[in-house]
Amino acid sequence: MIQLYTDGGARGNPGPAAYGFLVYEGRTKLYASGKKLGTTTNNVAEYTAVIEGLKKAQEFGDSIEVFSDSELIVRQLNGDYKVKQPHLKELFHKVKLLENGFKKISYTHRPREHPMQVLADELVNRALDS
Repeated sequence: MIQLYTDGGARGNPGPAAYGFLVYEGRTKLYASGKKLGTTTNNVAEYTAVIEGLKKAQEFGDSIEVFSDSELIVRQLNGDYKVKQPHLKELFHKVKLLENGFKKISYTHRPREHPMQVLADELVNRALDS
């Protein structure tokens, strides 16, 4: 099973934003990426990390565990919270379409102190500082 670790951040909210994600299979890193998004919100950056990560992860397998330090994003994607803001609904629907590329998918909240979330956060900050 593939693991996808995602993070997004904005300095200021909204402000300069970026996303980062890592694709692993067990302890083997398959791919890592971080990219600037311009000016947007933290939640948009978090959703974008999931979207871009899922796109890439499709190359490596059809069962995936997605981890994020955004409790809001995880709860929305798991159906525990409704998505109320129109711009986030659009991103939510993009994720749901990407889910069709996987036989099995799960979303789990991880604290930002988790070692893999720290690595994803470093990708965000490297992109913002570049």
